[in-house]
This record gives sequence, C-alpha cells and structure tokens, in this order.
Amino acid sequence: MKIVLLGSTGQVGWELQRSLAVLGEVIPLSRQGTPAVDFADPESVARSVRALRPDVIVNAAAHTAVDKAEAEPELARLLNATTPGLLAREAQALGALLVHYSTDYVFDGSGSEARSEDAPTAPLSVYGRTKLEGEQAIVASGCRHLIFRTSWVYAARGGNFAKTMLRLA
Repeated sequence: MKIVLLGSTGQVGWELQRSLAVLGEVIPLSRQGTPAVDFADPESVARSVRALRPDVIVNAAAHTAVDKAEAEPELARLLNATTPGLLAREAQALGALLVHYSTDYVFDGSGSEARSEDAPTAPLSVYGRTKLEGEQAIVASGCRHLIFRTSWVYAARGGNFAKTMLRLA
C-alpha cells in the first residue's frame, strides 16, 4: 500500500509517519521534505499527490495557529479548506482513501459530551470556520474519506496510533 502523508513534520504527522510505516510505503510531504511541497500552493500539492498515485492520502497538514488564523484568514482558508478540497478531488480521481484531521473547533465550544458526526456545527473562529469548510469540500467531492475531529491532540508513543485510525476506515 502506498500512503502519502501531508504535514509529516507536525506533532500528529510525526507520529503517523512512524506508525504508518508498518502498513506500507509512506511518502511524507512537507515544506522541508523531498519532494518539498508548498501547502500555500494547493495546485502544486494536488499535482504531487496525482504524480505519486497513492492508495491512501493522510492529511495532517493545516494552519493550526488558532489565534494567528484570525489575522491570516486567507492563508487559513487556503491551508484548511482549499487544499483539503483539492486533495479530495485527487482522492476521488485516484480511488484513494482520504484520511483528514479536523478539529472540535467546528463546534461552538459548549457542552462536554462527545458529539455525533451529524451534530450541528457553529464555529466561532476563522480556524474553526476554515476547518469546517475543508470538511465540507471533502464530503462534497464524493471521495472515500474519514474525517477525525480531534481535541487536544495527543500523539501516542506506542506505534498503534495510525494503525488504529486506519482500521476505523
């Protein structure tokens, strides 16, 4: 199995890179990697994925600086909505599974219980709105996908993190 991992240098991406290795060939894509990918250029990301023809696309890349997103709404939208939408388009064309990491910021912050995937959303920030837009673009694409809405990301150190996530797919 060929797995393209976007955002491999972040906290979740770093764990995923190690954990996914037992499942197949992992090709990490990051700004510092080889090949280098500029996530602010969504079409170049899409071209890279298209050229690699993966079975699975794992997107752990995002504009994750929640407060900074308020001052950089265009960049946040590019990274959190536009790029995931293009990844979904490529996944659909390739017949690949897209695994996308989103956030509980798509909700309004109320409540303390787990929510179902169809629970009403009401993001209060640019970060939450753009992450929700990314989710919506993925769903609208019709690609096979799995979206994780995470809260307080904890990257497990046991190597089972990614295997568990992909089993859910």
